[in-house]
Amino acid sequence: MAAEKKQRVPKAYCGKILNGEYSEELTNRVAECISAFQSFDATGASVIPYISAWEEGTKIIWYEFAGKKLCDLLGCPCSDIPDIFKEMVIDQRVYEYVDIEPKVQEEIITRQQMSGKRSGLRNKVKEEGAVEAVYKIALSDDKTIWFKDRADIETFDQDNVCISLGTLTDVSKEMDHKELLEKIGYFDELTKLPKRKILHRILEINLAQVQRNHLNNFVFLMIDIDHFKQVNDTYGHQAGDYTLATLAELMTLIKRKEDEFGRYAGEEFYGVSHGNIENGYAFAERVREKIEQTVFTYNGQDISITISIGVAAADEVKDFDANKLIQLADKRLYAAKQQGRNRVVSAGG
Repeated sequence: MAAEKKQRVPKAYCGKILNGEYSEELTNRVAECISAFQSFDATGASVIPYISAWEEGTKIIWYEFAGKKLCDLLGCPCSDIPDIFKEMVIDQRVYEYVDIEPKVQEEIITRQQMSGKRSGLRNKVKEEGAVEAVYKIALSDDKTIWFKDRADIETFDQDNVCISLGTLTDVSKEMDHKELLEKIGYFDELTKLPKRKILHRILEINLAQVQRNHLNNFVFLMIDIDHFKQVNDTYGHQAGDYTLATLAELMTLIKRKEDEFGRYAGEEFYGVSHGNIENGYAFAERVREKIEQTVFTYNGQDISITISIGVAAADEVKDFDANKLIQLADKRLYAAKQQGRNRVVSAGG
């Protein structure tokens, strides 16, 4: 039996089933699928075949086979794919076909959320016997790729093992276009800045980069225009809208490529900037000073405004929690208001 198994083990095998103490049914099935997938992969097809497996009740997943293109893209051997893939994932999108309504529901699971949902997702695909998902992968700091994953799940109760026989398809063009259309809906019409509803997405992406060691740290800014009601009351709401739009333009001119500003609500804005708390304070001060020195002229009327800013760094909050980061910056914004406005507070919150 051992000699028969050895004969079935293909060259450059990266799995463990063919070398392990598993049933003949599972061993034969895996050997058969590896042979078929190797032949398919050798054709140079655009889709990438793979065979993954996991033992129920454990968190460990491994690959019995992976197409050469996947190994080349991730820059690792087949045996390292589970760990490398997990580190590179930005988010996973799971699709569910709803019978009651003629539509498909999309659930976006961030990298941070995936670790807590992994067990539940495996149980779900086992029950359904199939998986359909899309992964957004960070190949580098400035390059991403989208993979559509479609697979059939086979369960071998005798071995307490599930195998996933699937293919990965590059759907980057389609998903980039979809993300662009989503992004259009995320922009504020008046200021042309991202709306509040995209804030958590921006923070999750930056937090994921910190956890993957692609980014050392970043800061979050809560920004509020001081006494903005007086601008509306004195000059009118159109002048107020002009002030908000012009303020957004000024902040956009100040920011670097890696910085981001958005509109939180009303006269409140938010900002994200790479660096530690000291870098964040210096960045916020540049923004505050620029606004203080600028005269907003609307219909011949000069309007002067100031802003207050609360700054918090990602490494100041436990478990890199986005909500806690927002709350800390908001608390420091309140402190800036209490201390007389037109100032930046980055500590003591």
